[in-house]
Amino acid sequence: MTAAPERAVEPRRSSPLSLALNVIRGAMIGTAETVPGVSGGTVALMTGVYETLLTSAGHLIGGVRLAVTDGLRGRGLARSRDQFSRVAWAVVLPIGVGMVIALVGMAHVMEGLLGDHPETMRGLFLGLVVASLAVPFRHSRASATRAGHAGAWGVREWALAAVAAVVVGIVVSLPGGNLSPEPYILVPAGALAVSALVLPGLSGSFLLLTMGLYEPTIAALNDRDLGYLALFATGCAIGLVTIVKLLQWLLEHHRRVTLVALTGVMAGSLVALWPWQDADGARVAPYGSLAGPVIAFAVGALVVVATLAIEHRITGGVELPEPAPAVED
Repeated sequence: MTAAPERAVEPRRSSPLSLALNVIRGAMIGTAETVPGVSGGTVALMTGVYETLLTSAGHLIGGVRLAVTDGLRGRGLARSRDQFSRVAWAVVLPIGVGMVIALVGMAHVMEGLLGDHPETMRGLFLGLVVASLAVPFRHSRASATRAGHAGAWGVREWALAAVAAVVVGIVVSLPGGNLSPEPYILVPAGALAVSALVLPGLSGSFLLLTMGLYEPTIAALNDRDLGYLALFATGCAIGLVTIVKLLQWLLEHHRRVTLVALTGVMAGSLVALWPWQDADGARVAPYGSLAGPVIAFAVGALVVVATLAIEHRITGGVELPEPAPAVED
């Protein structure tokens, strides 16, 4: 059976207010990526732009690939232009600008806050992620199974989410490594880090921390070390092409089960955000004043609840449509 043609990404209103909001969303995503244990993908889900960004990235990658291959074969650029037209540029560009600004401007700030107030900051991020679990959970319940049924999770779906949570919980509990920032290390490290950026619940910064490359990468950003950053960006480009297309395909063909798994992944990542940790990152019993982390947790959760309420008001409570399967090249 021939697959139905994919619907283009729904255009968002490009008013000055919506552009400004998307810059802020991008800044939030970029800031999250500077913090070990916090996923930029989670923030994208929380702010309601995850699937738009993922789908747009998939079309952008497809457009570049078709421009190269069809150009070399003399087929023209019609197919690549079609892919580029499906990118939600009014969303992608301002979010990209916000991310770059945050990555350059917030790296030093977040480094200082985490160093001076680690328990309070982790409490804040824990509250953000706990409340954000409602996003993929809600969207998964609104998505239909292969049999055409939506609604509550079944036993298999709860089991899948639990397995995903356990696996990610183990990954984020791994002790930190001490790899040398050599070119043959930086390229695969960049690929892994950007894969975590795309996948909600996994933090690119945390994966860099487990490899011992977090501090060198933050230092390269602060010192504008272009050689280091170029190698890292090469790895990011490789990882982005691979993971984006895979996740785009999964959301188009197996949306409900993918969102169930993402919910489990986010839940498992909470292990890394336990506020009280020793110097090696191992979780310990609460110590000192509990007020700071507890209040920060509540603030983080309230920020997400308020964001979801605003999003619900703007959209009128309408769920995102399920993407139609894409046409094979």
